[in-house]
Amino acid sequence: MTFEEQRRRLSGVVAIPVTPFDAEGAVDGQTYAKLVDRLITGGIEVVTPNGNTGEFYALDAGEARQCLEVTVEAAAGRASVLAGVGHDVASATRSAIHAREAGADMIMIHQPVHPYISGDGWVDYHAAIAAAVPELGVVLYVRNPAIAGEQLGALGEAAPNVIGVKYAVPDPVRFGSVARDAGFDRFVWIAGLAELSAPGYFAVGATGFTSGLVNVDPAISLEMFHALSTADYPAAMAVWERIRPFEELRAANGNANNVSVVKDALAQLGLCRPDIRPPSRLLTGAEREHLSGLLSSWGLS
Repeated sequence: MTFEEQRRRLSGVVAIPVTPFDAEGAVDGQTYAKLVDRLITGGIEVVTPNGNTGEFYALDAGEARQCLEVTVEAAAGRASVLAGVGHDVASATRSAIHAREAGADMIMIHQPVHPYISGDGWVDYHAAIAAAVPELGVVLYVRNPAIAGEQLGALGEAAPNVIGVKYAVPDPVRFGSVARDAGFDRFVWIAGLAELSAPGYFAVGATGFTSGLVNVDPAISLEMFHALSTADYPAAMAVWERIRPFEELRAANGNANNVSVVKDALAQLGLCRPDIRPPSRLLTGAEREHLSGLLSSWGLS
């Protein structure tokens, strides 16, 4: 797949699937494949195994490889596979090479988890990983407000296969400035804080957004994307109001319920177990009851 086609697909709903676990706590590959197939048959063109909604930081290296391999097999060429990679440079590079060998189309490099990050070091970190897989498109995951257009522009010059930026700093004004300082047309700009933030980011230049909600109802995420991509903001905000209680439940307690809500919703729909790994937790009974009402209001239960 050409970088141009990858860029086109990133200008859409970029799904972050959950990682289902079985009764023994292991990755449930069979259920995972079914969830990926449900996303793709629902119209999703980019699937990101090993994203944060997939509990990337709670998986060991073998489990992350399994999730990627299951996704590639389930996608079967019908959608682009954007493999999440991260940790130290050596580990991320091994994961990137495995993604290429397994048949992924692109990699998403998670934000570096390090207490001391310099601008130049940030560029070097991503450039080293991108250089290991020049055939794959690379998407950056930016959550650090200190990363400016200067660093993104330098990385774009050093790594031609860096094609997209998943921007997850909660500041649309900062996003608009960074995108233009970096070279607006150089990258695909993806709103990285999902549906509730998407309208504000689209207003200043985003052309795609990431989603965990899409696991539950692909149609509602696509409805918002189609409204935003045609600049129909009243229609987008109508969807926004519909999904706001669900996303606010996920965001409660500093996003502690981010994945728990999605998994519990899928469990209530009979699609996977609600099990989640620490440091996240299962929903309380009251939270599950509230979630059930939301699903019913969407006509899903």
